Amino acid sequence: MEAATLSKYRKLLKRSTGHYKAFLYDCDGTLADNMQAHADTYVQVAADKGVTITGEIIDEFAGLPITAVVLEINKRYNTNFDPDEFNALKNKLYHDEYISRILPVEHVVEHLKAHAGKVRIAVVSGGSREAIEKTLNVLGIAHLVETLVCAGETPHGKPYPDPFLAAAEKLGVEPKDCLVFEDGNPGVQSAIAAGMDWVRIDMLD
Repeated sequence: MEAATLSKYRKLLKRSTGHYKAFLYDCDGTLADNMQAHADTYVQVAADKGVTITGEIIDEFAGLPITAVVLEINKRYNTNFDPDEFNALKNKLYHDEYISRILPVEHVVEHLKAHAGKVRIAVVSGGSREAIEKTLNVLGIAHLVETLVCAGETPHGKPYPDPFLAAAEKLGVEPKDCLVFEDGNPGVQSAIAAGMDWVRIDMLD
């Protein structure tokens, strides 16, 4: 590991010591260094429909399901994109042109690897199951993840507590014994609502 990455890894280790029985990781932007790819696909799908948007709104609503982000785009840009259609187009573009080139957020992926078999491991994402499974395979960690909770698999997504509570239930671990790793405000809000401790992996410096 490079010095900067090693420093973040050590800080992550320090932040995750304690009574925890399960680690729940977000995927996009937390395990996978792919937020720019996601922003680019939003921008491209909108452009193909004749609308120019910027990537900042994607960062603002990081962690929300794609359909929810599209609703926010419609509000911000006074557009009328169909969320389900946009979701399908974006997923196809991402799968066809981006997903195979995904790189890890190294200090977080190494943290997961170091704790697999020692605590229970789940990935809780606002992405589709197909995309998250492929991402974890590209990163080489799919076999270490015990359970997934993905978009559309709970009554409400992030920032509601449902996804993290569902993961804890699947693992058989109490929410108070779970630690969440996130890179966005909706995910942190979800963890707090679920009664779980959390770490912002992008704020370790």
